[in-house]
Amino acid sequence: MPFVLAGLLIMLLIGCSKIKDNRVPMMQVNIVLNTSSMWELYGVHGYGDYKKFIRHSHIPANFPYNANTYTGFGGVLLISGYDFTTQDYNSPLAYDLACPYEVRANVLLEIDRENFEAYCPQCGSRFNVTEGSGIPVSGPAYDHGYGMLRYNVRQEPSGGYVITN
Repeated sequence: MPFVLAGLLIMLLIGCSKIKDNRVPMMQVNIVLNTSSMWELYGVHGYGDYKKFIRHSHIPANFPYNANTYTGFGGVLLISGYDFTTQDYNSPLAYDLACPYEVRANVLLEIDRENFEAYCPQCGSRFNVTEGSGIPVSGPAYDHGYGMLRYNVRQEPSGGYVITN
């Protein structure tokens, strides 16, 4: 519950200004984890659990990338967090890994394991990815209102998910 209140407070503080979440170039995204066995291996399973998908770097190393797999501009961050639309605390959420302030495919966000915020090692911007839909919470991205590019995570009847834009 404290996480939800913190997320709502952040949204209220930023609510007066519009978050620009379209600075990162829109590139194709298609990651198919559509069976329960694929989801068990490559999905996220509890609040704050995360995976990165970066095709050109073969991350994760054993993921079966194919010709129809696309991972956006900087890669995809898949993280389990609170989804305001479903009010579920363990929903898979997906974002582009590129920092929306730097807007370079080789400047990728990392996850702070203590508070589950994404942060940019280059500019120092921090983002709420588990409860705030990728909104900036500090740094130059916060000063300019630059939020993370979010992707769709669609549940499949076969027990897994598909990540697309």
